[in-house]
Amino acid sequence: METTDVFRRPMKDLRISVTDRCNYRCRYCMPLDQYVWIEKRELLTFEEIVRLARLFVDLGVGRIRITGGEPLVRRDLDRLLGDLSKIGGLKDLSLTTNGSFLARSAPALKRAGLRRINVSLDTLDPDKFRAITKRGRLEDVLEGILAARDTGMAPIKINTVVIRGINDDEIMDLVEYSREHGLQARFIEYMDVGNANDWSLERTVTKQEILDRIRSRYPLEAVGREESRAPAVNYRFLDGAGQIGIIGSVTEPFCSTCSRVRLTADGQMVTCLFASGGHDLKRLLRGGSSDVEIRSFLERVWSVREDRFSDRRWQQIRTDGYHRKDHRKIEMITLGG
Repeated sequence: METTDVFRRPMKDLRISVTDRCNYRCRYCMPLDQYVWIEKRELLTFEEIVRLARLFVDLGVGRIRITGGEPLVRRDLDRLLGDLSKIGGLKDLSLTTNGSFLARSAPALKRAGLRRINVSLDTLDPDKFRAITKRGRLEDVLEGILAARDTGMAPIKINTVVIRGINDDEIMDLVEYSREHGLQARFIEYMDVGNANDWSLERTVTKQEILDRIRSRYPLEAVGREESRAPAVNYRFLDGAGQIGIIGSVTEPFCSTCSRVRLTADGQMVTCLFASGGHDLKRLLRGGSSDVEIRSFLERVWSVREDRFSDRRWQQIRTDGYHRKDHRKIEMITLGG
């Protein structure tokens, strides 16, 4: 059963945040030292998450990604992954992590049914890593990446948010690291997620700039987007050493093919990464609503979806009409990636 929105975009991908907590304070995501955290009793239980996931799959979702905060700070996450992996009709289950706890978690995650993983890695310089994250050790992340690879997870994608003057000088270093270890580098244009990251266009290194730098050393062939709707455009190294992906989230928006719906850790259904609010599913879950009633609610919310934030932002940027502070959005820690 396929559910489509106002622009006939299907609901195919579900991103589930399991916590708003993170052990890092990355400058582009969680730049403040303190936040008002979701109270534990307000978090969805694993059973509630699985129930909702089944209903989303009934409506056409085929891919689920677990996010946070940092999802691996949620205890017994492998139990949730095991239950999700058993949902009939689910084609793909993945996870995005900062990698800090991955070395000790990877074997259990793989046994639970996790087949692929994305790891955030913005620098290979230990001092710069500390400056970007404000805490944590680069060595832990690198160890975790190789531990996940050694379990047989594939592909392992390395997510790098490229910020001018911060880490744009490391693009080629990250390409070389990924090629050496059989990973897939993914470079992401710096964008104004949430309200606290002090984004400016001048600090955004564009998709074309990133591509030009890599092509100056390695010939590439465009592959395109996975299933035509993934955020990253993939490119294949002509020497056979794998692929890279680039997400032009600002300069090449992909709203027209966006099929992603998000579930926050406290049970809000959110239809856009840049949304200012969500739809309360926890109230339905804990208020005694039946599966039929909840499924009907999900379908109604998606059927009136008309989000095109990135398209409109790029149009406004080009006419000098975009002002970041005019757009209040859910913070990244609450929404998930």
